[in-house]
Amino acid sequence: MSSSKPNQLSRTVATLRGLPLIGPWLLSFALGRVVPLVGTGGLRFEELSSSRVVVSIRNRRKVQNHIKGVHAAAMALLAETATGFCVGMNVPDDKLPLIKTLKVDYLKRSVGDMKAVAQLRPEQIQQIRTLDKGEVTVPVIITDESGQEPIQCEMVWAWVPKKRD
Repeated sequence: MSSSKPNQLSRTVATLRGLPLIGPWLLSFALGRVVPLVGTGGLRFEELSSSRVVVSIRNRRKVQNHIKGVHAAAMALLAETATGFCVGMNVPDDKLPLIKTLKVDYLKRSVGDMKAVAQLRPEQIQQIRTLDKGEVTVPVIITDESGQEPIQCEMVWAWVPKKRD
């Protein structure tokens, strides 16, 4: 069994929040250095806690598709990032978070910028923090500027010990 003390990611986020002038942009920049594709995509962390993560992406040229909307892969990145950081804020330092299932259903064309909201229930957080290994489906809602949900996602994350037996 693992402990429920804060992990390295949550300690780093807490430290960054304690610095003067740290806003969403600088936090997003720092986390984009940890996960380079997040930085490349220009994802912005609007909220980051052990139970809820809100990440957004602006509809700009470098993430667009051929019809000037957010590219399908960028939408998947948005969902994967929000759910992954939800798990990442809770997984003990001696464990690795790994995406197990990334299922994205594209329902309609998106409009403008997009936002992902991922949330964990208290019992899911407890499992991640205490079980040696396991998996969890992390609920995520993706909306566009119109408030609609152009995609629906199912993200299953696993955690395993860093050191193999």
